[in-house]
Amino acid sequence: MANHKSALKRIRSNETKRLRNKYQHKTTRNAVRDLRSIEDKTEAEGKLGSVISMLDKLAKNNIIHKNKAANLKSKLTKHIAAM
Repeated sequence: MANHKSALKRIRSNETKRLRNKYQHKTTRNAVRDLRSIEDKTEAEGKLGSVISMLDKLAKNNIIHKNKAANLKSKLTKHIAAM
C-alpha cells in the first residue's frame, strides 16, 4: 500500500483516468460498429466525420495507437466509398 499522500492521490487520479479512457474507447467502438451497420450512403457519410474525430481524439490521448486509428479511418472510408 502507498505510504505517501501524493501516491494516494496518484492512485485516485489513475483510477479516474482509467474509467474515462474506458468510457471513451467503448463509445468510439460502438460508433464504429454502428457506422459499419448503416446501409444508406448519405447517412454513413454524415456520421463518418464524427467517428473520425473520435478516433483522432483517442489517438491524440494515447488511448489507442495512432496507426490503429489510421487503419480504422482508412477501412471505414473505403467501406463507405464502396457503397
